[in-house]
Amino acid sequence: MNALTPILIAKALDGLSARAEATAANIANASSPNYRPLRVDFEGELRAAADRGTAAVAAVMPRTTAMAVSPYGTEMRVDLELATASATSMRYAALVDLLGREMSMMRAAVAGGR
Repeated sequence: MNALTPILIAKALDGLSARAEATAANIANASSPNYRPLRVDFEGELRAAADRGTAAVAAVMPRTTAMAVSPYGTEMRVDLELATASATSMRYAALVDLLGREMSMMRAAVAGGR
């Protein structure tokens, strides 16, 4: 694992956590009149920052924006929000697993394979 990997994973986890919070707010406010759904964007900026190094990655912050209107028409589509929540949860779990595996390999290397 190079020095960039754990920073990338941490920033991706931050972005996914922000997306999970926004999605939860969207689901909670699904029946609220005039509610503007929240969206979190970080992947594109994180991908571009990875080419510029660790300092650029460390500076990436997830952006939460309220949409002008619901993309689903006049009503919130709770089913699509639940799908977003599920995908976000799976990505989060995969990154935590990857980070755990990387740390396990590092522990083994430090311990000399014992």
